[in-house]
Amino acid sequence: MKRIAMTVMLKDDPQVICEYEKYHADPWPQVVERVRKLGIERVYIYRFGRRLFMFMEVPDDFDLERDLSKHMEDPKVGEWDELMRSFMQTVPGAPEGSTWVQMKEVHALEHP
Repeated sequence: MKRIAMTVMLKDDPQVICEYEKYHADPWPQVVERVRKLGIERVYIYRFGRRLFMFMEVPDDFDLERDLSKHMEDPKVGEWDELMRSFMQTVPGAPEGSTWVQMKEVHALEHP
């Protein structure tokens, strides 16, 4: 099992933050189904202020670029992605125009 962590900022607008959380309280079933079909075991999204942190557990052979591009082939997933991106802005230091950016793991404590 492989772990992936990503971050993005929400726009500086309390209404945007509220809407984002509402959508994630009841995500579209087609999107959830497609995530499962990719083999993604778990997805967690946390928020602190405007910053979002997403943690995913994925199969060892999961490739973020390859598999998410497959995910986006579904029209409903594309619609969801476009809507979610409308709530976001790039984190400082990330490539211009990006949304979610992958984070580097710097420490892990695991018990056998």
